[in-house]
Amino acid sequence: MSESYDYDLIVLGAGPGGYVSAIRASQLGLKTAVVERDKPGGVCLNVGCIPSKALIEQARIFQDADILTNMGVTVDKSGLDYSKVFQKSRAAASQLSKGVQFLLKKNKVDYIKGTAKFETSHRISINGERTVSAKKVLVATGSRPAEIRGFEFDEKNVISSTGALMMESLPKRIVILGAGAIGVEFSYVFSSFGVEVTLVEMMPKILPQEDTDASELVAKSFVKQGVKIKTSTKAISCEEAKRGLKVTLEGQDGSRETIETDKLLVAVGRTPNSNGLGLEQIGVQVENGYVKAGDYYETSAPGVYAIGDLIKSPLLAHVASKEGEIAVEHMAGHPTAKNIDPDLIPFATYCEPQVASFGKNEAMLTDQGVKFGKAVFPYQAIGKAVAVEKADGFVKILFDPATKEILGCNITGSEATELIHEVLLAKKAELTLEDVATMIHAHPSLSEGIMESSRAAEGWAIHI
Repeated sequence: MSESYDYDLIVLGAGPGGYVSAIRASQLGLKTAVVERDKPGGVCLNVGCIPSKALIEQARIFQDADILTNMGVTVDKSGLDYSKVFQKSRAAASQLSKGVQFLLKKNKVDYIKGTAKFETSHRISINGERTVSAKKVLVATGSRPAEIRGFEFDEKNVISSTGALMMESLPKRIVILGAGAIGVEFSYVFSSFGVEVTLVEMMPKILPQEDTDASELVAKSFVKQGVKIKTSTKAISCEEAKRGLKVTLEGQDGSRETIETDKLLVAVGRTPNSNGLGLEQIGVQVENGYVKAGDYYETSAPGVYAIGDLIKSPLLAHVASKEGEIAVEHMAGHPTAKNIDPDLIPFATYCEPQVASFGKNEAMLTDQGVKFGKAVFPYQAIGKAVAVEKADGFVKILFDPATKEILGCNITGSEATELIHEVLLAKKAELTLEDVATMIHAHPSLSEGIMESSRAAEGWAIHI
């Protein structure tokens, strides 16, 4: 007689990886429950993607108010009440978190509030008080901000991204360690609202994983906005001062300087939430906190799967969601890929100008010894970009010179995080640049930049 279980699938974590997986599993006929110790939506909806984008939009509106002066309008920005900006971000997070609860209920997914721990690979303890069982378990417990020794979070002076999102008033000065997407986005928000921002990055450029031209354009925009950028620089100490903190920085040449600041935001990465789950006890391989997962994201413990920030894949909400879909489709016997193609993952940074990319960039292809062609079309030659005064940016497409296969793309400029998907779809559908170049695009539109870049690759761009 086969063993009976309470569920076909239990998902641990209700972030964008967990709740999407649970809903997809239920759609495919699996009796499913999701366990969450905090709020539905996880980090992304509550203290990540969503509230940060709400802040970014408010920052853009506040900054763009200066445009009204060109119309003869007198704009007095002295009455800014940042608490109202904060409240808007929390309202967005709350609305969407409640929306996740509704979607789970609509799709007949049981929602269990509590902290989970494995008793066996099929049995989960909830708060140490009761046990639920399942044929399969998907671990989607996400990650938390990474700490640096000597710069531990107190969420008062030394803050994490979570602490930054929960601030109800603005400091006069802030130092931000780490110029990846999180550090860059907060730099944009705070500087837009008049905070004196110093952005520190150990690597030679901000947005180290992005196209060099993109990084340089964002850096130029930030400097114009008043952000002080210090690359090839690391923080070596932090101590309390009479007011705020003193942060000592060291350059690549060994030179040092001390900066006084009201707050220090540490945004140098994230740490997987793999501890305390009992993973090792059931045979799941964990290395440096990361869970090892194979095809379909199944771990070394049969029937136990892991996705998202727990495994060594890009720390992106949409990646976790797709990994979860693949895992549960495999569980349900539904046709699916074995894993995500890394060249089809979009990356997005929501500063101004926005940065979006996928596939290989020039440095990657050069390092790999791959011959490639490059087609770049500037926003300054896009009619709509000029008309709406968003002419800083470019569309860059990298391609195989022989086959015109798309190898990668970077779009830096207004609405780049939306535009990138046209090129990504072309890549996924195995279209050539000729297909994109000959497709009619609405005029005027920013997407004409994609058409013209594709035409440039074919040797017949019209507007440059």
